[in-house]
Order: sequence, then C-alpha cells, then structure tokens
Amino acid sequence: MARNIGSQYTTHRVLGRGSAGTVWLGEGPEGPVAIKLLREDLAADPDLAERFAHERHALLGLEHPHIVGVRDLVIGGPDGSDLALVMDLVRGPDLRTHLERERRLTPYEAVAVAAQIASGLSVAHAAGIVHRDIKPENILLEPAADGSGPPTALLTDFGVAKLIDEPRHGGKGGVVGTPDYIAPEIVEGLPPRAAVDIYALVTVLYEALAGFTPFGGGHPGAVLRRQVTEKAAPLPGLPQALWDLMQQCLAKAPASRLRAGELASRLREVLPSLEGLPPLDIGDPDGPDELPAPAEPGGADPGPLPAAVPLVHPDLLDDERATHTRMRVPDAEELAGGAHGTARTPRAPGQARAGSARHQAATRRKRRLAVTVAAGLAAAVALGGWLLAGGDDGSDDGRGPGGTAEQDLPPTATP
Repeated sequence: MARNIGSQYTTHRVLGRGSAGTVWLGEGPEGPVAIKLLREDLAADPDLAERFAHERHALLGLEHPHIVGVRDLVIGGPDGSDLALVMDLVRGPDLRTHLERERRLTPYEAVAVAAQIASGLSVAHAAGIVHRDIKPENILLEPAADGSGPPTALLTDFGVAKLIDEPRHGGKGGVVGTPDYIAPEIVEGLPPRAAVDIYALVTVLYEALAGFTPFGGGHPGAVLRRQVTEKAAPLPGLPQALWDLMQQCLAKAPASRLRAGELASRLREVLPSLEGLPPLDIGDPDGPDELPAPAEPGGADPGPLPAAVPLVHPDLLDDERATHTRMRVPDAEELAGGAHGTARTPRAPGQARAGSARHQAATRRKRRLAVTVAAGLAAAVALGGWLLAGGDDGSDDGRGPGGTAEQDLPPTATP
C-alpha cells in the first residue's frame, strides 16, 4: 500500500529488508527512488534523529560512480515516526543474491567488483566517512545499460552503521556488524578507522572467490575469536600476486593494510592476468559440496554428515600476529580472583574479596604470624634436644642458672 514519506515521496513496494530497516521502491519529484525507512524503534530515538540531521551534509555530499547517492533525508512524517534516507534507485540485485545464485564468481568478476568498491571507498575515506558495515548485502550490482557488459558495483548504506552505533547517554557502543566481516581491532575494542573497511572488503572478495568467508562458521563468538587469532587459509588456484595482495589487506594490524586508493589501483593492475580463469575449484571448509543421499531401505550407510567448521584450525593459528593491541591472557592469580581478576567466587558476608587491598593486608599479617609461630616451635624443639643430649652435670663452666650459656641458645626469629 502506498505511503507518504515527508511531503515529496511515496513508497510503493518493498525491495529489501535489513537489520536497520526496510528499503522501498518509491517515487519522488524527479522520478523513481529507493527509500530506506529505519526501524520504528530507531526512528523514535530523538538522539539518533539529531545525529542524522547533523550528518546530513556529509551524507548528501558523498558522490561517486560506485556509491549509491543519497538525495534527501526525511525526519518526522505525519506522526513524527519517520526517519528515512532517499537514495538513487539501483535496479540490479545485491551481491549476496548474486552469490547465492552463482555461488562463486570468476577471479576476474570478483576482483572487478572489489576494485570498483575500493575506488568508491577512497573518496569516502578522504571525506572522513567510514562505512563500517561492508558486506555483500550492501554492494548493489547495476546492470549495464546495453545489457551486454559487466554490471557496475555500488556501495550503499554509507554512514548508517556509524550513526546507529554512536554512544548514547555517555555509554559505549558494542561490537556492531556482521561477525564474518568485522576487523580484529573492532573485536579488541579500538575505534573503527578506514582500515576496517579495507579488511571487510577483502573478506567479501575472499567470499566471492571461495564461496565462504575466511573465518565464518559456528557461533558468532567463535567467528570473532578467529578474526583475532587465525590466518586466512590460502585459496588454491589463485594467482600468487592476488593472494599476496589479499593477505596484506587481511593483516591483523590496521597499519599494515593498504589504503582504499592503493587497493583499487593494485586490483586493477592484476585484472588483465585474470581474464579467462574459471571459478576456483575448491570444496567448502565443512565437508563435501553435496550432502550424502539418504540410505535406501536395507542399503549401506552413506556415512556421517559433514562436520561443522572447527572453532580453531590448529595449522592456521597466528601465534606471532602483530595486532594493534595484543590480547593478553589472564594469569593464574587473575583467574583466581586477583585485584583485577576475572573470577568472582561467592564469599561470606564481611569476608574480603580475594585480591582486594583488605584481603592482601590480612594475608600478609597471617604470613608474619605463621613465621613467628614456626620459629618459636623450632627454638623450643632445638632447646629440648640440647637438654636431652647434654644434661646438667653441676660443673661451673660459665653457664648461667639452669646450665645454659647465652651463646649456646638457638637463635630466636623475630617477625
């Protein structure tokens, strides 16, 4: 059903849905447009509306052949619940839909798409805008005008992830994004810079070539851990020059990655060597391409189903990785509940928490008392042994009363 957005736009039908909202085919003063309506809970946040208004100039001013242009920003609506971006209409599918149909692209097609997106990123980064959510769903493929040439790749949703993830009310934003494409420095808690887009884009390139992401599979927490601790597995059949370039952009240290303009130039340089190469002939990391057929009644067991992707690939652990901030493993004292420990074991009311200053002072006092008691017991035992061995023969040998000389007494330890 048609719906008015602001005073100039009307929506007709849904083109797609995402985590932040719904994209509609719409109509405006200059013809068809795409209108991204943010979710109602987001649109109802006055802080978010203020941030969008503040970034309006930057969003509207970002123009490039490989970036979906933003034409207008609508805040308000009849009931005050609309927050929408009015964008250029791209009539082709997104890269995710294309990959679901083709599974893998030829090296030439995949690199051509990545080079175009990197070119668009170079302009955005120069303007101080980081995308932060590059993934196949946010890369649109506009068919060639004559229908015979390759499609044009365009990046959409610029700035949306940043605006939605801004800290609210003095709090800190969490790890926001799709785990498969999140750069390791974000997992480690650093602010996202332009290098996170390079990491995500080359992850998309890897997926377009292989049919799967380098660190995907399993629980999202396991995926985030791999982003920090593992190296990407090399792709057999890929020219070494392209793989070396991809490895550099998947480096754990952000400073080691290429800038967007450099990446676009390098990808264009390797394109001619990729012409005519077929899609890579590789299997999925979690088993065969086809699931085994079910056993016929009375027939042989076809074998176990493919195993899940392991949480850690032992042969791909990056023990010498150069991360921007290295992740530190807590020591035994911290695990036991030290002053800055991670363990928090139950304790009785009034009992000092393990590792606290009060607990440490009490521990020191107990140790001093134990040393004093132990020294006293040792002195008593030594004295008793001497008396049994020597006795008192009544002779005057310079000993004091009781037959003991001061120099013969065992030393007494003091606290």
